[in-house]
Amino acid sequence: MVKTYTFHVTGTHCASCKILIEDVLKEQDFIKNAQVNLKKETVEIETESNQTPEELAMILSNKIKPNGYTLSVEKIVEEKKDDNTIWQAIPIGLLFLVLFFILQKSGILNLGLGGSATPVTSFIIGLIASVSSCLAIVGGLVLSLSAKASQDDINDKKNFTLFHTGRLVSFAILGGVLGLIGNAIGINFTFTAILGVVASLVMLSLGLSLTGVFSRNRFTLPGGFFNFFRKIEHKTLTPLLIGFGTFFLPCGFTQSMQVVALSSGSFMSGFLIMFAFALGTLPMLLLLSFGSASFAHSKHAPLFFKSAGVVVIGLGLFSLLAQLAGLGIINPLFSV
Repeated sequence: MVKTYTFHVTGTHCASCKILIEDVLKEQDFIKNAQVNLKKETVEIETESNQTPEELAMILSNKIKPNGYTLSVEKIVEEKKDDNTIWQAIPIGLLFLVLFFILQKSGILNLGLGGSATPVTSFIIGLIASVSSCLAIVGGLVLSLSAKASQDDINDKKNFTLFHTGRLVSFAILGGVLGLIGNAIGINFTFTAILGVVASLVMLSLGLSLTGVFSRNRFTLPGGFFNFFRKIEHKTLTPLLIGFGTFFLPCGFTQSMQVVALSSGSFMSGFLIMFAFALGTLPMLLLLSFGSASFAHSKHAPLFFKSAGVVVIGLGLFSLLAQLAGLGIINPLFSV
């Protein structure tokens, strides 16, 4: 007789968590089905096992604990502790910002901190995005591809290579198209500066979210969205099309860089901005594809995320001030 149990789960934060937990639990012979509810932070399983809920929770927790998750019969209420991570993250983030400014002033690299973004700043933002909103949204797609490939004994290296190739190519080409659109509609300096203000505000919001000042964005795509990719046949074009489709997923960092590409006003500028951004997201997504995603749950992750948040806030704030100065609303505060 099949029984249904609902357990509380700790450690989840994104669609990638849902995919990981469900896949691990469904691999167990005595589990008929497993569904994770991220909003309620629960896992519902169907099993024919005669073990008690407590025994099941312990057994299944041991299976998912390496990835940073725990199941329990009763909801675990964590005691609020003084979190000093942000005070460690601030000097680390400021150190990186100072390094950026030194490179800018020295002329070694044009980071575009005082005006429009350059491929270098786009790459840096891509690196940060890959461990936050991009990991939450695109990571779910990567894990869906992985789950389907493993289940069907398909060459996942080929599929992932096609997926990442499609993603890089589509970001570059569509970034160039956005640049052409910006040129075609005749974006003037004022409109460009306004778009820059919008992109800066998005970056500030994302940075505050990473540092924990705002609640962490728990946006996830519907579970059926990922199940769709588990069911589709893995023909050659499928991973390419999925990679292409990631350009349109609702990732805040991606949207802010799309605004920058639009305001660039040329195909080549938009091409390079979006290609560099996608290239920045590549290392973490490659690790997720061919290695382990456990870093997101490691003891060093909170410090990393908060430090990255400080960097994003700094870049966003400086860009905002530069755009406001360009509009004549405030006097220039820096000369870079």
